[in-house]
Amino acid sequence: MRVAIIGRGPIAQYIAEHLKPPLALAQMLLRPGAEAPLDVPAVSDARDVDADVVADCAGMDGLRAHGPALLEAGHRVFTLSAAAFADAALAESLVAAAERGGGRIILAAGAIGAIDTLSAAKVGGLTAVRYTGRKPPAGWAGTPAERFGLKSLTEPLVHFEGNARDAALAYPKNANVAATVALAGIGFEATTVRLIADPGVAANTHTLEAEGAFGRFSATFEAAPLPGNPRSSGLAAMSLLRALESEVACVRIV
Repeated sequence: MRVAIIGRGPIAQYIAEHLKPPLALAQMLLRPGAEAPLDVPAVSDARDVDADVVADCAGMDGLRAHGPALLEAGHRVFTLSAAAFADAALAESLVAAAERGGGRIILAAGAIGAIDTLSAAKVGGLTAVRYTGRKPPAGWAGTPAERFGLKSLTEPLVHFEGNARDAALAYPKNANVAATVALAGIGFEATTVRLIADPGVAANTHTLEAEGAFGRFSATFEAAPLPGNPRSSGLAAMSLLRALESEVACVRIV
């Protein structure tokens, strides 16, 4: 199965380097003038993509730029950019394009587990879902949290507390997990989110709590940062790769 990758950052390179037969890298969809870091063709127009599936590794901006055209052309687009669905206009354009062209958007679970449990619990009815994201201060670089002086922190700082939609829109490169939790559970407005910069931790830590007709659960995941990108968990890249591998598996766990 031929895979086209959007982007050339750390997650894109991880996916490209770990694809195994029957998966094979066919193309990279990049900005005009950008060269592919590997020996594969680079294209800048989604209409030139010739692959069986597309892996979006360029974040919300990549999905915004190329998602509608790819979906309208009938492609299956795998992505970690759940935060895109917090933007109502962008979400509408993606879904409409998929409906017109027969494409599909597949959201990988990313850096958090228990998404399957949360989705199952949604069937019976959820009453509360809470997500807490805790990262080292460097993991929040380039975000609104910088106004608190991240480099000088000596103790944990809660720099955001609110709903999942506001978190995803304010931290589009850092709060994809919050958006994934919202989509799998009770929605963006009803999902409560806390984001914490903590100089005392080395790993990106995600805690998911839920209550409902099924009972209740609490799960915490400590994920090492992806080399070259402290804002992303290595598990996020692994999750996207696993989603691609499931497309060619004879037996899959959902």
